Amino acid sequence: MTVTDIFQQIFEAEPLVVQSPGRINLLGEHTDYNEGFVLPAAVNKYATVAISANDTGNIVMHSVQFNKTVTVPLADIAPQTENSWTNYVLGVTDGLIHGGKKVTGFNIAVDGDIPIGAGMSSSAGISCAVAFALNELFSLGLSREQLARTAQWAEHNYAGVACGIMDQFASLFGKANHLIQLDCRSIEYKYVPIEMEGYALVLFNTNVKHNLASTEYNQRRQQCEKGVALVKEKYPQVNSLRDVTMDMLHELVEPVDQSTFTRCKYVVEENDRLLKGCEDLRNGDLVAFGKKMFATHHGLSQEYNVSCPELDFLVDAVRNDADVLGARMMGGGFGGCTINLIKEEAIERIATDLAPKYEAAMGKPLTTYVVLTGDGTSIVSKPVVAA
Repeated sequence: MTVTDIFQQIFEAEPLVVQSPGRINLLGEHTDYNEGFVLPAAVNKYATVAISANDTGNIVMHSVQFNKTVTVPLADIAPQTENSWTNYVLGVTDGLIHGGKKVTGFNIAVDGDIPIGAGMSSSAGISCAVAFALNELFSLGLSREQLARTAQWAEHNYAGVACGIMDQFASLFGKANHLIQLDCRSIEYKYVPIEMEGYALVLFNTNVKHNLASTEYNQRRQQCEKGVALVKEKYPQVNSLRDVTMDMLHELVEPVDQSTFTRCKYVVEENDRLLKGCEDLRNGDLVAFGKKMFATHHGLSQEYNVSCPELDFLVDAVRNDADVLGARMMGGGFGGCTINLIKEEAIERIATDLAPKYEAAMGKPLTTYVVLTGDGTSIVSKPVVAA
């Protein structure tokens, strides 16, 4: 049964149906909070919501995945500890109300096929689908950028995740066969075509959860801020690692703190690598782009130190395979997926060969996802209005 069928069964109404995709990120990891560049794309995995207004002061939410219905009065919106999936609906609603928008009671059913915990940002997919649907349902007149910021606000204030804007932006602005070169300082963006030419994007999921991610993430941010502060003493115009050059790091950071230097070095080089990678794609040079993916993994693993044995194992296992142009860990680190650029005809061979080796070495199953770039948030169907 589709989410539409389930909605009609529960609420006996015709819904507006909206889908919003998950995302991948090809280059530009841990650059977002340093005002750098990222290179995400929407993928063909979606969060889907069916929604209609009701005549009550309540938000009535149904999760298809958990087969559970929860009602919260509009007057009592607050973060939930039980049924935490409701926080994406409630957080977006509260964000819209905080922004001065009028939202009345509604019924909503939530479903999706974005794998949870695989680094494809299922949470952004849900938040953006809800924001887009409410914007349409109540004719709020918000732009996609405003919806992205509302969804981000919900993540910060209801899900407790201090994320950047990349996930929400990619979900709302995705374009099939294109990546998004997003400037995290100005939120300016360019679409970069990616011609796959017989290759595909494949995710290998370590099935390792990000146990260290939050504490290590905060530590990395602090080290980046320390590097900026050291440079700023001589160059007051510097406000983030976006403004810093390698010469500045060698002069002012390396003599003081080697660890901070190494972290900052990765970020500065990754921004440069991403911009050059975009030129590779514009020139149709997937081979050169793939080499940059391997270089990014080396930086994340050996310099930024946010990888883990499972991620390193998967990248090392394909490094010398002629049918693999590039591979790297994707996301915050310490688990999740590697993203790989693999010749289509070799995917089955590589996945079949790799799975038992990975399980033998790491004691965990390997999950494989082949993803396509896709369009951003869109309306699937509108209620049929009788003539």
